[in-house]
Parts: sequence; C-alpha cells; structure tokens
Amino acid sequence: MDSATLDAMQTSLRGPVIGPQDPEYLQARKIYNAMIDKRPAAFVRCADAADVMDAVNFIRANGLELAVRGGGHSGPGLCLVEGGVTVDLSPMRWVRVDPAARTAQVGGGSQLRDLDHATHGFGLATPTGIVSMTGVGGLTLGGGHGYLTRKYGLTVDNLLAADVVLADGSFVTASETEHPDLFWALRGGGGNFGIVTSFTYRLHPVNTVGVGITAWPVDHTREVLTWYRDFLPQAPEDIYGFFTLFTIPPGPPFPEEIHGRKVCGIVWCHTGDPDRTEDALAAVNEPAPPVFHFTAPMPYPALQSLFDELIPTGYQWYWRGDFFDRIPDAAVDVHLKYGENLPTPLSLMHLYPVDAAAHRVGREDTAWSYRDAVWSGVFAGVDPDPANAEAIKQWCVDYWEEMHPHSMGGSYVNFMGQGEDQERVRATYRDHYDRLAQVKRTYDPDNLFHANQNIKPAQQH
Repeated sequence: MDSATLDAMQTSLRGPVIGPQDPEYLQARKIYNAMIDKRPAAFVRCADAADVMDAVNFIRANGLELAVRGGGHSGPGLCLVEGGVTVDLSPMRWVRVDPAARTAQVGGGSQLRDLDHATHGFGLATPTGIVSMTGVGGLTLGGGHGYLTRKYGLTVDNLLAADVVLADGSFVTASETEHPDLFWALRGGGGNFGIVTSFTYRLHPVNTVGVGITAWPVDHTREVLTWYRDFLPQAPEDIYGFFTLFTIPPGPPFPEEIHGRKVCGIVWCHTGDPDRTEDALAAVNEPAPPVFHFTAPMPYPALQSLFDELIPTGYQWYWRGDFFDRIPDAAVDVHLKYGENLPTPLSLMHLYPVDAAAHRVGREDTAWSYRDAVWSGVFAGVDPDPANAEAIKQWCVDYWEEMHPHSMGGSYVNFMGQGEDQERVRATYRDHYDRLAQVKRTYDPDNLFHANQNIKPAQQH
C-alpha cells in the first residue's frame, strides 16, 4: 500500500489506522500464536459499526486484501493478511445484558471473559470455549463448544441475532426472521459472509459450578480412555468432562511430587448442585487409582479462565482437529503412543464432548454439519521457544495422521491448522458446503472475505 492510500484511509476512518511506520505497529501485529509472522500494510482499529462499513468500502474500492481480527486467537493466523489490511474489532469490547429477557448483546471485538464477567453478575451464562482470552467472534462463527455444551448446546445454538457488515459495505441484522439464509450460514460457516459487529445470545442460569480435575499416570491411558468413552455419553447432562493428555504443570492445585509427570486426565464441569460434585464423579476410581483428584465449587468465570496463565499469548502453536463419533481400541492405542511422547511440557490433546444438548438441534438447522459427532478432538503442539516449532508441528501432524482414519473425516473449523487444503474445508461442512457456497454468492460474490477457512462463492449457471 502506498503512503497516499494509507493517508486517505487515515482521513476517512474514525478509529486509528496503524501503518508499519507507527510505533504501535509491532504490538498490533502480535497475535496469540507466535508461530505466525505476517506483516499487514495497515491495521484499522474500528470504533463502531459505521467504521467497519467505511473500512470495508475503502478496502474493496482500492482492491486491497482484507482480514478480520476479533480476539486474535486464530491458530492459523487468519486475522492477519500479508500486505493487506486487518480490520481490527478489538476496540468494540462491550456487553449489554438484559436479565429479564435472559439475553446478552456483545460487541464483535469482545473476548469470552468480557461476556462471562457481564453475565455472571446476573447468575447467567451461555456456552462458549474454555480459554477466556478467545474472541467471541471467531469462536461463535465456527460453532463454539465448551463446558456448558452438554447442558445447553453449542454457542451457535444460543445465537439469536447478529449485526453484520456485508462485502458491499451495507449493514444488516441476521436472525431467524431477517436474512435467515445468512443467519443459518453464520452459525458454523466461519468468517466467510461478513464482519459481525455484534452478537446477541440466549443466556441460561449458571452461577457457581462444580469443577474437577482428575489425572492418572499416562501409562493408564488405555484403561482410563476405554472407561471414559462409555461413561461420559451415558452421564447426566449436568456432567461435562473433556479428556486430555498433558504434562502436570508446576503449580497449584497440583502437589509438587507430580509436577512434570505425563498424565492422562479429565477436566470436569458439574452444573448440578456444586456441593454434590464429588458424588457425581465417584466413578473416577473405576479405571485406575488417580494420582490426583480435585473438586471444588467455583464461580463459572473462574473455571473459564483456569488455564489462561498456562497458555498466554505469544507461544508457538500448531494444531489440528477432527470429529469422532466413537473411540475404538485402535484409536486408544494411538492416544497412548503420543501421550507417552508429548514433545514439550505444554503440548496436549483434548477430546471435547459435543453430544447431549448439541445433538437435539436438527442437522439442517445450522451450518454446523456434525450433529452426530460425540467428540471434537484437537492435537496441539505448544512451546514458548521458536527453536521447538518444527518439533511440535511434526508431533501434531504425525498424531493427527494416525488418528484421522478413526475420525468422521472433518474437523471443527476453529481447530483447522495452517496449510490445510480446500478438501479439508469441504470435509468440515460435508453436504452443507454447496448450500453455504450459495449463501456466499448472495452476500459476498467476489469473495472479499477469503482470509478464513474459505468457502468459495457458487458459480452462476
């Protein structure tokens, strides 16, 4: 971008426009995943929806590349575009709760912690992810799953409306009654259809929850995972637990004698009576004696931020994912193999339940096409040291390749990593892809919004 174009952009927009010569530029291009190193020509920090409209019009009129940044948490770094313009929504962090209607309207640049803090004051919450620094935008548009999913469904199952700036710079509200085709596509179709400047969510009564962490030696993975695959899908919907392979971090609540040990474990959330959590989880002794078991009542936002300090912004990340409807014995053996060989202390594997309430939404009701999945798996190599980037990536890719034959073929779109091809995007949406491509043609026929896991506009016949 030449300096005249940059000057014109700075003049036409209300929010600040940051170019490579500005002192804030280096900080502006830092995102959650430090493995990503892209240099946009400019960042547009949008103050409001009108600013987003002006930014989209300017970018389109000048033939520039466009990316959108909400929380900056995109694993493949899709919120940055080399030599183009990042529309940065981070100034648009606000939440308005209507406790009587049990709804919350949330600015497009908000993070999960903003939503959780605002709703918790009223004893309410909606299902989102498990890391509080995640942006609501990317998480929601990909579908969204977390601790409340078995009880209250996916994030998109609780989305009531979205305010969207379209590729032509116009502003619409999408809901069941307004632009229902767009609303359908936004619920799982990613950032393909426009820039969402606010989301309106349905809220549920959630206040203090029972939290549990159970860990077993990693060599008990076979016994624990075969127990878990049967126990969890049959458990009451108030019991949520994601299975994980990880290394015990040095610090509370873990006792010093197990710091640094490779383990398999389950992180629990109990939305029933928090004082009955221990009773609800009594079966954890069945597969093998745990080396660690902890339960405590906790305010829901505290659970949501439990892992934030372990995995702060600025580490090297490489991740991939897949959906699973079963965990056969052969898959259990693969998990044991890679759990015993975690490449760094922060590398991990998670299997998140996406059953129960998430299964009660019709397969055609949203763009999320895996209503028959039971788990959403993610394999993540993580380390602060760039020297370990190749090692953590290779471990992740090898693990994913061995597990993929046991998967349903596609992935949660937010767990797709760098460099995954168009076939993987199609596999994520299955037979919804063609319908999404039709919606894309209606709302973004020239594919302005393509810095994402891209759905190309359907061709005109």
